[in-house]
Amino acid sequence: MKITGIICEYNPFHLGHRKQLALAKTESDAIVCLMSGNYVQRGAPAVFDKISRAETAVRCGADLVLELPTTVSLRSAEGFAAGGVEILSPFCTHLSFGAENAQVGSLMGTAEALLREDFPQALHLQLDKGLSFPAARQAALESMGVDASLLQQPNNILAVEYCKAILSQKAKLTPLPILRQGSYHDTTPDKENPSATSVRKLIEQAKPWQNYVPAEATVCFHGNRVHALKNAETAILGRLRSMTEEEFSQLPYGSEGLWRKLMHAVRQKATLEEILTAVKSKRYTRSRLDRMVLCAFLGIRRDMLHSPAPYVRVLGFNDTGRKVLKLAREHGSFPNIGEDTKNPYQLWEHRWGDLYGLFAPTPEKAGTEKEYRVYYHN
Repeated sequence: MKITGIICEYNPFHLGHRKQLALAKTESDAIVCLMSGNYVQRGAPAVFDKISRAETAVRCGADLVLELPTTVSLRSAEGFAAGGVEILSPFCTHLSFGAENAQVGSLMGTAEALLREDFPQALHLQLDKGLSFPAARQAALESMGVDASLLQQPNNILAVEYCKAILSQKAKLTPLPILRQGSYHDTTPDKENPSATSVRKLIEQAKPWQNYVPAEATVCFHGNRVHALKNAETAILGRLRSMTEEEFSQLPYGSEGLWRKLMHAVRQKATLEEILTAVKSKRYTRSRLDRMVLCAFLGIRRDMLHSPAPYVRVLGFNDTGRKVLKLAREHGSFPNIGEDTKNPYQLWEHRWGDLYGLFAPTPEKAGTEKEYRVYYHN
């Protein structure tokens, strides 16, 4: 059985995502989406809740939607890709992803260069010059005689990380890159190939956005509350201001004294934007700081972020997805499914779910994480 995996966020699901599913479907017997839950990789809450987004994916072509653990969703691009590949590789045969350059050879070649023994030293030489990680990575590759132009575009960066994870893990996954049309960072949506950024902007500004998502998505999202970082700013500041020096020191992404710089800014500035502006520098990307602050709010320590999740939860499926689950279990290749009430990770997830409700326009009640229902489409 040819099973294609897609590591995704669908924040929100739009016309471009449906195109990818349709293309992957032509070459597959089943599509498995490993989707970020209520928090996404850029360090923010998902605009709509995970069950609504999973329902949309199944209605638009996915057969099974699994939840990418929060401790994987909030990692850097490298960790995000590696964690996703690790979960999908035991039972998927292919991995589909978008890229501005959809040539497998070029993507794999860059990934191989990043795994060369001489790369770490070349990277550190560039980091010592004060460059940000993305700039240092590109400069390091160029110093090794490698064409690093691929890494100037966002989808290519993640595509290369997927390829690198496949190589380093010796995963039996065949890459299926799909040409990503339009711009990932467009703030004005393209009619045929909108970016998630542009659609989110319309949603958050309460402007018409329905023309940029499939009709099935409009149905799923109708009446849903929009979640945004700004709605929980007071709660985030309350958490940051009550943290001890020891707690700051244990934050993910806080190496090289960055945690201390954040701590000082928290104790001197009034708003979240002022804090982040004070900490931002050429060396540290804004997305790294955003993830760091969200981890602080959620109570995620460095050791927690890098610990493997003990199980993976199902968010939605159809009859084909049910067959995939059955097949994987028969072969003993599927990760643990469902929550383990004896595992501390379940308590973390329930807490993170309760905190997600604070990102709504008015706070939602706690306890919804314990009540969520898997979506089934027959």
